Amino acid sequence: MSSSNRTKLLLDIGTFVAFLVAMDPRFSGIALHEWLTIALAATIIVHLLLNWSWIVEVTKRLFTKGLNGARTNYILNWLLFIDGILIMLSGIMISEAVVPALGLTLPMNFTWRSLHDMSANLSLVIMGLHIALHWNWIVTTVKRVFLARRPAKPIALGMENEAQP
Repeated sequence: MSSSNRTKLLLDIGTFVAFLVAMDPRFSGIALHEWLTIALAATIIVHLLLNWSWIVEVTKRLFTKGLNGARTNYILNWLLFIDGILIMLSGIMISEAVVPALGLTLPMNFTWRSLHDMSANLSLVIMGLHIALHWNWIVTTVKRVFLARRPAKPIALGMENEAQP
């Protein structure tokens, strides 16, 4: 198991849990909801940087034959990225905690609230599809990180009581 895959998995699990908590501001409260989504933006940037070589490689070969699964994944990732930008932009525009904490005030606008709710609901669908497309990687990597058995140290016959190197 490469440390890169372990890092990606742990970052993705943390991001997903934060995403689920942030999806219901009644559960977390508005302030935590808003600050958590600011932190999510940072983790998403790290996620993109960790996967940058894949992004570049698929972008170069986007229209070549035999890339159907990667092409679908690529398009879905862009939809998730655009939707995330819509969620964050509209969230900033309706902010009740972060923007006021910065000493700023924005006019209340029902359009921003509607866009925020619609894009947040859409993100659940897109995130579900994103996870479904990566399910084999997730299961394999979870098994390797959390369920892998470490080989036992061999004990030489007749030397059980002596210190092992």
